[in-house]
Amino acid sequence: MATTWIEEYRHQCHRAFTWRYARSTSQKIGLALVMAGLTGLMAQMRIPLAFTPVPITGQVFAVLLSGVLLGARYGAISQSIYAGLGVAGVPWFAGWSGGLAHFQGATGGYFIGFIAATALIGWCTAKHSSWRGFRHQLALMLAGVIIIYACGATYLSMLIHADFSKILWLAISPFIFLDIGKAVIAAAISATILPRECPAGKELKEDIH
Repeated sequence: MATTWIEEYRHQCHRAFTWRYARSTSQKIGLALVMAGLTGLMAQMRIPLAFTPVPITGQVFAVLLSGVLLGARYGAISQSIYAGLGVAGVPWFAGWSGGLAHFQGATGGYFIGFIAATALIGWCTAKHSSWRGFRHQLALMLAGVIIIYACGATYLSMLIHADFSKILWLAISPFIFLDIGKAVIAAAISATILPRECPAGKELKEDIH
């Protein structure tokens, strides 16, 4: 009985992901827009910090899952939509705000990091079925967090011309433990829903070419 349940669970996981890959381009863009909206909602979980212009938000969690749920290509598109429409004025950046000032300000580099991190997670998850377990997913999520930090910190350092120790304090240190927690939760979710093996030799190939 337990074996039957496990097989059914694996079948449903694979079915969910093949459903995603079988959608039309317009439908996939629609899914990307949904994930962009989720990122915007998570951005409203905002805690400003007095000593840094970068607030604590929930965005990173949505970004990490975008690559898993949409794949590299459309995951990156979802974060490009989020950044692009936000810059254009859609008020879904932190604090229900939008506009070019956000990209030109202290948090601009993080938007670039969101796109790059999502693409990496989606690509590795699609290419390597062995990377769909918790440990490898956690490694990917942490790599995504590092990419986001690297882009955010580099952009902020160019903006304010501060030394490394100050940038570390302003752009990375306040967020490390919370973002590790987000990475653990995201990895647990992705490891639960991702198909480890695809029946009949099928794979999740959309984003690996």
